[in-house]
Amino acid sequence: MDRFRPLRMIQVEPEAAEPPAPAAGAGGDADGDESPAPAAGLLMGARVRRRAAVYRDCKGDYIGVPNDPCLTKILSKQGDNKVLFADKVLKFTQSGKMKRRILVITDFALYLVDPDADILKRRIALAAVDKLCISNLSDNFFAIIVPTEYDCLMASTRKKEIVDVIVKAIKSTSEYEPEVASSNSVPPSTDLESLFEYHAAAEVIKVVEFEDVDGGIKTRITTKEKS
Repeated sequence: MDRFRPLRMIQVEPEAAEPPAPAAGAGGDADGDESPAPAAGLLMGARVRRRAAVYRDCKGDYIGVPNDPCLTKILSKQGDNKVLFADKVLKFTQSGKMKRRILVITDFALYLVDPDADILKRRIALAAVDKLCISNLSDNFFAIIVPTEYDCLMASTRKKEIVDVIVKAIKSTSEYEPEVASSNSVPPSTDLESLFEYHAAAEVIKVVEFEDVDGGIKTRITTKEKS
């Protein structure tokens, strides 16, 4: 079964070359020898919200989890069986590589699965999610902020649905609602429209910058210098 059909194109402006970063902590979705997703060019953000996105049915499970032995086995090992959302996404590693992942959201946790190796790469308990970061533009990027571990930057054409599902799931099982931060303050001297930060590792802060240009949204991911 072809679980990972090509996604809509996005434009990501690469960061200047830097020394190789150390791998993420044990148990995390660290950089490895697996084949990365195609680099620049996946999931191009449109200037205006696409009509198809406005009228698209939100069915939640776009993978067919009950019919996937690997995914059902992973969930059953964790005692999870209520799937709220499942779809293909791109996950960004600490070093900036894009990796194909299947994102499964249940009423207790988020799962990131390698669709090529059928391996669970990371499980994030919903109780550990503090905030979700998005831009105020029609791009496809979002970050899940997990203060007790490290954050996770992903891209999906169903970004809004994913954020809504996570917020509703956390509200239904706890007494708090996670913040959805649309943007950090943008320096007035730049052409940037939006930006946000996330911890790619305990000591590594990445900045995701968005600029509205002809033909779409230009996105750049850089490493924040230590003050």
